Amino acid sequence: MASVTLDQELNLEKIAERVPNAEYSPEQFPGLVLRLKKPKTATLIFSSGKMVCTGAKSESEVNKAVNTIVKVLKKHGIEIRSKPKVEIQNIVASANLKAGVDLERAARLLEGAMYEPEQFPGLIYRMSDPRVVLLIFSSGKIVCTGARREEEVERAVNKIYELLRELNVLYL
Repeated sequence: MASVTLDQELNLEKIAERVPNAEYSPEQFPGLVLRLKKPKTATLIFSSGKMVCTGAKSESEVNKAVNTIVKVLKKHGIEIRSKPKVEIQNIVASANLKAGVDLERAARLLEGAMYEPEQFPGLIYRMSDPRVVLLIFSSGKIVCTGARREEEVERAVNKIYELLRELNVLYL
C-alpha cells in the first residue's frame, strides 16, 4: 500500500464524469476509486489531492500505477500541476521456509511470540529490526507485514529463518 500526494485539490465529480470506470459515490465514501488492469491496482483518490494505491506487487508497480493514473487524468482534461510524491506505507508479503515449524516449541523459545491455536493457527512474532510482524504457520509459510521497503521483507524472512533454525524448531 502506498500513499500519494499531488499537492493540489481535485474535483472528484469532474473526474467521475470524464474518466471511464471511475467509481464515485460520495454519499457512501468520500473518495473516488480508479481500478487499473495493468498493473492490477485499485487507487482511492480524494479531493485533497491525496491518493492511496493498493494491490501492486512491487514498488515499481506502484510507480507504474501512479504514473498511469496521472496520464489518464491528464488525458481526460484534469490538470495535474506537479509530480506525484509516492511513499510506500505497508508491504504485505508471503514467503515459504520450505520446512515445517514446531509452533508450540517456537512460541516457548521466541521472546515476545504469541501463539493461541484455538483463536488463530499461526504464531505471531513482532520483529524489532526490521520492524515488521510475521505470521508463521506450521507449514513453514510466512506472511510478513509492516515493511516499507522490499529489502526489509527479505531481511526479516532471512532473520526469522536463521533464528528458527538456531532454536531447532524447523523440520523437513
